Amino acid sequence: MSTPVNFTRSLAGFTGAGYDKGRGPLVQIAWLLVSGAVLSHWWCPNRIRISILRKFGAGLAEGVLIRHRVRIHWPWKLTVGADSWIGEGTWILNLEPVTIGADTAISQDVFLCTGSHDHRSATFEFDNAPITIGDGAWIAARATVLRGVTVGNRAIVGATALVTSDVADDSTMLAPRAKEIK
Repeated sequence: MSTPVNFTRSLAGFTGAGYDKGRGPLVQIAWLLVSGAVLSHWWCPNRIRISILRKFGAGLAEGVLIRHRVRIHWPWKLTVGADSWIGEGTWILNLEPVTIGADTAISQDVFLCTGSHDHRSATFEFDNAPITIGDGAWIAARATVLRGVTVGNRAIVGATALVTSDVADDSTMLAPRAKEIK
């Protein structure tokens, strides 16, 4: 879809219409303080990390492992199934809900991003949508999964892959491989 030649963007007019943060400003501030001061550090044990995330509304089943340096934008918009892992450096930018199934591995430095903007909007309004990752899936290192995507059960998203549309159950999506140019 192309934008008209005379299109003008006015970011000053941005309203954020339709985006609900899900909690009030005091809870948001408390979360940002606690997550930055405690949760992201290597010395914070997983059981403490899980307990704090649950207190802030995350739906975490038994056996979930969340490593250090994991950034979770709003824990009350996160659900993770039993025995799943979230690797170091993962960023879950969940302006909308992110649901991760059971026995699912989210590897290091993965980016799950539910937020975007409508490029056709003169004020660049939000165009957000949830992300769902099925049971037994594996999102490999440095992969990116964007808004509105469902990754199926037992699916594999390879390292550095950029996922912009749904991934079927039992399928494998790989990023292009580097090739030598002579």
